Amino acid sequence: MKRSKKQLPAGLRLLFGIISSVIAGVLLLALGVSALFLYANTPPKRQAGFSPENPVYARGLQFEYGLSGAKSVLVEVKEGESSYAVGARLERAGLIKTRFFWNALSRLDGSFVKAGTYRIDLPATQMEIRSALVEGKQILFSVTIPEGVTLKKASLILEDAGICGAGEFIAAASSAAILDEYRIPGKTMEGYLYPDTYFFPAPFSGENVVRTMANTFFAKIREIAPEASSLSPRELGNVVIIASIVEREYRVKDEAAVMAGVFYNRIKIAMPLQSCATVEYIITDIQGKPHPRVLYNRDIEIDHPYNTYIIPGLPPGPISLPGATALNAAFHPGDTDFLYFRLIDEAAGRHYFSRSLDDHIRAGQLFVKGNS
Repeated sequence: MKRSKKQLPAGLRLLFGIISSVIAGVLLLALGVSALFLYANTPPKRQAGFSPENPVYARGLQFEYGLSGAKSVLVEVKEGESSYAVGARLERAGLIKTRFFWNALSRLDGSFVKAGTYRIDLPATQMEIRSALVEGKQILFSVTIPEGVTLKKASLILEDAGICGAGEFIAAASSAAILDEYRIPGKTMEGYLYPDTYFFPAPFSGENVVRTMANTFFAKIREIAPEASSLSPRELGNVVIIASIVEREYRVKDEAAVMAGVFYNRIKIAMPLQSCATVEYIITDIQGKPHPRVLYNRDIEIDHPYNTYIIPGLPPGPISLPGATALNAAFHPGDTDFLYFRLIDEAAGRHYFSRSLDDHIRAGQLFVKGNS
């Protein structure tokens, strides 16, 4: 006698049917979403196909090329630019397939792109591009601030390098808050920003640039002259002024300390410093005239507080950004009784040091250090 198979109640069969349909639907939906994700995330076919002969314009993008076409792209995100605006630019340039996937990701994770400049190696998925911009993995740009340049000239170098605007840098270097932060007695950070090769993101705020250079300056001071920590801001400022003048006067390193000794000797006897470099500073940075090769009587008679030919003592502030050699010379001047020096070999940069005015006036011209 055969046993009859027991059947599930109709209600359970209906329930299992619904569950099966839901699972199948979920699987199909998951497969669809996965397929859509893979499609949208995959680099467009033409992403790495750009070539110099077939350029594509998109604001804030710059392609770098190899033998087979574009190998990377520089993506610039402006301050305050939205993720949606960036996505639209990337779509127009053919770097992503669709901005809608980009926008959906922005809504889902709530992350924002960060201002800066980024290098993206191609081909790159949309997730790779987004990750770089959201995490802020900026590229750094090398910029060299030479020894002896003035604050104004440093600002132009930074602007030309695309780091920050010249006006923004000058404003930051003149900020009362920053001057107070570093206990600077003057009106600007002239002299207190160390000349060196820096690696900055672009753009970088003027305040960040100034603080980076100031921190480097004070770190160098601690290396060169640990005793400087016991100086008052005014005392340190006086040494920095001497260093800034020496920086603009010396050409051969072994003469820097001797020159510093000369200036300190002049101060001791209340003799004017008579630095050509201070007059050159008036002509170029204050009056905005071309850099002079020689100085004449009409130049050294300029009525100005920075003219150390007619105003005794130190000028109101530093006249350049001194480097390690000049700073070391100002802190450790040569032990000498010289009161004068003059350039005798322009090619070699050698000076003649003397104790008397009679020896000094043999010079027919007063040379100034070349424009940095």
